[in-house]
Amino acid sequence: MKTAIIGAGAMGGALAEGLMKSETISPSDLTISDPSEKALARFSQSGASITTDNLSAIEGATTLFIVVKPWLVQQVIEGILPAINGKRLTIVVIAAGIQATDLCQWLRCDDNKDFNVFLAIPNTAIAVGESMTFLVPVKATAETTNQISDLFGHVGECLVTEERLLAAGTTLASCGIAYAMRYVRASVEGGVEIGFKATDALSIVLQTVKGAVSLLQSTGHHPEEEIDKVTTPGGVTIKGLNEMEHAGFTSAVIRGLKAGMGKK
Repeated sequence: MKTAIIGAGAMGGALAEGLMKSETISPSDLTISDPSEKALARFSQSGASITTDNLSAIEGATTLFIVVKPWLVQQVIEGILPAINGKRLTIVVIAAGIQATDLCQWLRCDDNKDFNVFLAIPNTAIAVGESMTFLVPVKATAETTNQISDLFGHVGECLVTEERLLAAGTTLASCGIAYAMRYVRASVEGGVEIGFKATDALSIVLQTVKGAVSLLQSTGHHPEEEIDKVTTPGGVTIKGLNEMEHAGFTSAVIRGLKAGMGKK
């Protein structure tokens, strides 16, 4: 499967890394395009083709990922449209806030009936095969939807969903990875205050978070069920949890998620 990625920034670069590490796509079948040679430099020894020319990147491609800032999506599409008109092509646009109706208009979906078009929102953990990706079929066959979902499934988890939930998915998982890291940072700072070296505190917190995730994934339990197992009456765990709640922990998380969607 000849694949092109337009955009080698934080997300486009992470996508390329993840796909190559997962061996889902052979580097020899991948072309990465970006106007910045600096952004492309890290892929120079990967075996993938790199270019600053989008038209060169899409030559012969059957799958195209457009991974640029939202305000650049239309410009990129207009620049490559003459070269992809009439071709059988699967196009996945990874950019927050893009509407399916606009995307189909820019791609002239009614004229290009062989296009399969998707909106997708992964997160940067895709670089290490641990993304949470939301996939919206804009104009796609069931077979192609399964293929693209399976591809994202090799670099994490993938949920095929509706466009109306894409903004919520973005704040919960794409923005959410930053929220999770902020919790890690706060815990590390707390660990230093109670006596650990910063490097030791980081290792402790990372393993603890990893263990919590693995426990929930393996048991399927609700988080509160596992919390109950470690909150003995009058114990230090419940005292710590209640102090966090007094400071508005749960409320702050929910308010942050809603703020990410522009809601109060």
